[in-house]
Amino acid sequence: MKKIIALTTLALAAVAVQAKDIVDTAVAAGDFKTLATALDKAGLVQTLKGKGPYTVFAPTDAAFAKLPKADLDALLADKAKLAAVLTYHVVPGNVMAKDVKAGKVKTVEGSELTVSTRGSGVMVNDAKVVKTDIVADNGVIHVIDSVVLPRQ
Repeated sequence: MKKIIALTTLALAAVAVQAKDIVDTAVAAGDFKTLATALDKAGLVQTLKGKGPYTVFAPTDAAFAKLPKADLDALLADKAKLAAVLTYHVVPGNVMAKDVKAGKVKTVEGSELTVSTRGSGVMVNDAKVVKTDIVADNGVIHVIDSVVLPRQ
């Protein structure tokens, strides 16, 4: 009986110290419910739970709310377009805020984001980076205030 209790305690301790992937980190932050729903609908949850590393420019729930409701509903209903929009927010590698440089950066979607510095802030296309360096075990999240859309 003591062996079983000891093994159970060890197993629970291992789970408690396990690092979180990008998806779990975003969900735990609490301000990415729409993003989590969109990742699920696009079939990208397992990808962002994968090895990585990934840098994700993550729009908050408020950022998604800036989209007209009809446009957001249509996007959530179109798995291929949704996947393209979401992977446009992801850059391969682990890019911390101190390593960000102005210029074009290729996304997982295949096209480029434009990163610029304006005053004291960083912009990704027309979205402002409002929080940086949320570290996950398979990459990093930078929070943005708008959804960025790939050029069609």
